[in-house]
Amino acid sequence: MSNTVDSSVLSDRWVETTLGELAEYITSGSRDWSKYYADSGAIFIRTQDINRNRLSLNEVAFVNLPEKVEGKRSLVRKGDLLVTITGANVGKVAVVEGEIPEAYVSQSVCLVRLKDPSLAKFVHLQLTAKRGDKTAVEAMAYGLGRPVLNLENIRSAPIRVAPEKTQVVVVAEIEKQFSRLDEAVANLKRVKVNLKRYKAAILKAAVEGRLTEDWRKQHPNVEPASKLLERILMERRAKWKGKGKYREPSSPDASTLPKIPHGWAWSRLDQLLKEPLRNGHSAKASGNGQGLRAFTLSAVTEGDFSESNTKLTVAHPDKITDLWAEPGDIYVERSNTPELVGLARLYKGPSKFAFIPDLLIRVRLIHFVLPTFVEVCLLSEDCRRYFRSRAQGISGSMPKIDQSVIEQTAIPLPPLVEQKEIVTEVERRLSVIDELEAATEANLTRGDRLRQSILAKAFSGCLANLQ
Repeated sequence: MSNTVDSSVLSDRWVETTLGELAEYITSGSRDWSKYYADSGAIFIRTQDINRNRLSLNEVAFVNLPEKVEGKRSLVRKGDLLVTITGANVGKVAVVEGEIPEAYVSQSVCLVRLKDPSLAKFVHLQLTAKRGDKTAVEAMAYGLGRPVLNLENIRSAPIRVAPEKTQVVVVAEIEKQFSRLDEAVANLKRVKVNLKRYKAAILKAAVEGRLTEDWRKQHPNVEPASKLLERILMERRAKWKGKGKYREPSSPDASTLPKIPHGWAWSRLDQLLKEPLRNGHSAKASGNGQGLRAFTLSAVTEGDFSESNTKLTVAHPDKITDLWAEPGDIYVERSNTPELVGLARLYKGPSKFAFIPDLLIRVRLIHFVLPTFVEVCLLSEDCRRYFRSRAQGISGSMPKIDQSVIEQTAIPLPPLVEQKEIVTEVERRLSVIDELEAATEANLTRGDRLRQSILAKAFSGCLANLQ
């Protein structure tokens, strides 16, 4: 259908109805299907298989069903709508656009079979249109912590049905606009990936000494880091704040480590500490707007130690006397996903703004080494890979590292004056990347808004606004 359709005439004939009125039936999967999990067989569609309102069958589960099993009514076929009805992903809607192998939905997914499958794309696009920050389906979710939808919610979802010719024009125009938008978004995502790679390359060049090659040629008489390390160990021994008898830290085996520039020295993080590592304290949120402020794990994950990444807790003051944040502290995530475990961030905020939670380990360095340089080392891919490899329970969702793993981290140590040069150069380059990343994120957000604007215009009943 071409765009020459008289939209002013077509728009007058839209009909208000509900999803339940359009459906042959609405159901969800059976509760006991988990006992049929298998390595092969029928596809088992779960909430995680519905991403960004699309069905993704890249990493599916399978079930091997006996002949007489309750719930085969939820067998999926072309033209069905699938709605997530529980969990963080609640209210997302996918349409089965093509033929699909034998597949069933889990109890957390609702299957909507339309009386007229030709309506599927039109209805699906309408259900993904937001009013404010939520779609009509998402707005009906209820419950704290783990929101849910019931089948009656799905049945009552409002739908505006247009004449068949209008549906064809609306769907075609939306898909044309979305195709252009998807191409632009894909380009932006490639930019994000490339910026992430460039950031990793800068950190790698920093810890290998390549960022300051020219500087070293211009400053050949700088005191070598071996002398700096001697002073560090002497200072550490004299002013150690740990309990019990002082224990001399061991040096790393340099023969097993990469080559570093002349004048640098390999050290272990343990050698650079002015006091023992310290785990944080676990405290529940107060829930009443009062209590002692603690950082959340997201403060390190996002590199943002602002109030938005804190919570007020019921922690007793005596339990956290020595856990208040101080500028120059480095916090390491001792537990997180396999990708994030061991992530480290330098705290530069005010003294005693918040205390650190149990999932963080505090690193306090002796003053002969720059915390900003050590942060660069801990964020470099070699250290990230080391932490991932040493995490226990790596196959689980929250593997852990302990203090000994952090203590044994190999740190390439340049002379102090070169540390300052490295940090200056890294910060200069990363500031450019940060600006580009911010611009990319802003354009991705704009893309989401444009997508919703297209849907809003499409289902306003005025096709002229969409073209």
